[in-house]
Amino acid sequence: MRHTVERLASELARRLAADGLALTCAESCTGGWLSKVLTDIPGSSRWFDRGFVTYSNAAKHSMLGVREETLAHYGAVSAETVLEMAHGALANSCAALSVAISGIAGPGGGSAEKPVGTVWFAWADADGWSAARMMCFSGDREAVREQAVAAALEGLLGRLEGAPERAG
Repeated sequence: MRHTVERLASELARRLAADGLALTCAESCTGGWLSKVLTDIPGSSRWFDRGFVTYSNAAKHSMLGVREETLAHYGAVSAETVLEMAHGALANSCAALSVAISGIAGPGGGSAEKPVGTVWFAWADADGWSAARMMCFSGDREAVREQAVAAALEGLLGRLEGAPERAG
């Protein structure tokens, strides 16, 4: 899986640089893993603007402007929350494209409605487009988080390829 994540990140870097676009990330359950993978690539400062690690609800609210009502009504792991995270990351950066990730990596914290492995993603761009998608991953905490990073990268590549259905 590591090889897949690195390959996807390299392809995304190439596309962002070629298109002259900057990216921002808003991460919760991945804890900055996506930002790390991207900034491991030499020259990433040309296309990676910043990353927000908003693990707590308070951080989602204060750093990204996620409404407290959204968090209270839908929870941190929801389409509504990740869409607000993606838009908040754009509003608080110089980027043209964003991705947001919030999920339940485990081993605890799951419920019947949102089991361990449930991860919500949102992608947004400066032109007003956005999409959200929920995926369920299996494996331990590390596996869920790594699969989430790969899915976020795939969604970004899908958007750059003009195929929004791949992103959401």
